[in-house]
Amino acid sequence: MHRPSVLAFDVFGTVVDWHGSISREAVSIIPGIDGDAFASAWRAGYQPAMAEVRSGKLGWTKIDALHRLILDRLLIDFGIDLDEASRQHLNRAWHRLDPWPDTVAGLTRLKSTFNIVTLSNGNLSLLSNMAKNARLPWDLILSAEVFRHYKPDPETYLGVAELFDLTPQDVMMVATHEDDLQAAQGCGLQTAYVHRPHEYGAEVPKAVGDLSVFDVEARDFNDLADQLVRKT
Repeated sequence: MHRPSVLAFDVFGTVVDWHGSISREAVSIIPGIDGDAFASAWRAGYQPAMAEVRSGKLGWTKIDALHRLILDRLLIDFGIDLDEASRQHLNRAWHRLDPWPDTVAGLTRLKSTFNIVTLSNGNLSLLSNMAKNARLPWDLILSAEVFRHYKPDPETYLGVAELFDLTPQDVMMVATHEDDLQAAQGCGLQTAYVHRPHEYGAEVPKAVGDLSVFDVEARDFNDLADQLVRKT
């Protein structure tokens, strides 16, 4: 394995527990709601909303705004009436997502050897607020907003290498989503799959394909640090 200079991290699911965090926030704001179902339904609108941007149906739109569009539709589907202040607060729950237990310690270890950056579809203010809330020690926060392209568009992955004046092979994409890693791999980046078996909730098994196609497979960020720091 060629030693990478930059580790670029997917964030939602890989670094933070979006499902558990959104479920808890929903229950705190809407008593009696099935938090797990609400979180899953909100996230399910994510890809279709981005597809509207890619197709040109919507102009460039930040994830905060897409989350709000999905939320407004979701509240109708669930038969819930929330005032504007509560909607705004709930929509910003994505800024307050909790990290996985190993996240901060693992990132801190990796930061000692590599430049660690985000590569997320989340907008810059969301990722910055999340980092402050969860104490995430990023060297740099990069977002689809910087490149005006959402993952898996090649401009996002190649943009990281260009910003650091590196070849794609000098960048390693770290994610718990195989499609994200496959897209990065297609652009020449190295890849590391990190297991997050409870990304969709403790009761929802996460399907996993052939992980041998990726350069590294890790149980969590501490295991990733064990493997990468040892090899460099």
